[in-house]
Amino acid sequence: MNAYIFPGQGAQFPGMGLDLYEGYPVAQELFEQANDILGFSITDVMFQGSAEDLKETKVTQPAIFLHSVILSKVLGDAFKPDMVAGHSLGEFSALVANGALQFEDGLRLVSERALAMQKACEISPSTMAAVLGLEDGVVERICASIDGVVVPANYNCPGQLVISGETTAVEAACAALKDAGARRALLLPVGGAFHSPMMEPARERLALAIENTTFAQPVCPIYQNVSASAVNNAAEIQKNLIAQLTSPVRWTQSVQQMVKDGATNFIEVGPGKVLQGLVKKIEPEMDAVSVELPAD
Repeated sequence: MNAYIFPGQGAQFPGMGLDLYEGYPVAQELFEQANDILGFSITDVMFQGSAEDLKETKVTQPAIFLHSVILSKVLGDAFKPDMVAGHSLGEFSALVANGALQFEDGLRLVSERALAMQKACEISPSTMAAVLGLEDGVVERICASIDGVVVPANYNCPGQLVISGETTAVEAACAALKDAGARRALLLPVGGAFHSPMMEPARERLALAIENTTFAQPVCPIYQNVSASAVNNAAEIQKNLIAQLTSPVRWTQSVQQMVKDGATNFIEVGPGKVLQGLVKKIEPEMDAVSVELPAD
């Protein structure tokens, strides 16, 4: 069974998508449609902008979404998912790819999500940190013992967990985690505390947009970040998508469940190879590759 997986923020690179635009008419059409929907030329930034330009919030998330979704559309009939999953932002790409969301609706939601998260980041000082070399349970216990808001945010693979929250609480947690034997507990260069209670203002704003968007019956199940289990029901997909901003990304658990449910190949659709690396750390026997473009 083919499990298609879609990357999140951090996978962007200068020039991303230009090969698709130049090589496939369907890609060109969708990129131009995206420029119209967003009200600015995201293709200019993606194809010609610097790494710094691509870090701008209103650009990063739509750019990764567009690269992933357009890549899946370019595959045409060769794109036959038995199951899909996306890491954080990648969940929106996965939902367009499996037919639960229309392309235009997915792009609008991703744009709204990026702006809502940026606004939430400006309210109070917050950050994230990568923790390496400790069991999840130890990280969870230490976070719970710290004064202030600090929670597990991304269960990326065994021994790699990202925590998120108020800057002072995250710093205190990092010190305690190092004392507990963490190989590393390192602050990340991010704009704020994603997938934590600090994103509540963004969740409220995005909830309105999600509730006013039509979701269809998907062609295959999505393993959502919040539940780490197969979801086919449109209403449940919406509910989980709203909860996603303030809940942890259960990537380790999602991959494990997909394998239990019969996944034999993991195919990453989008920029970079981050998710392939995580899959191989979670399930070492499993094949994980980048999607192959068709000859045109």
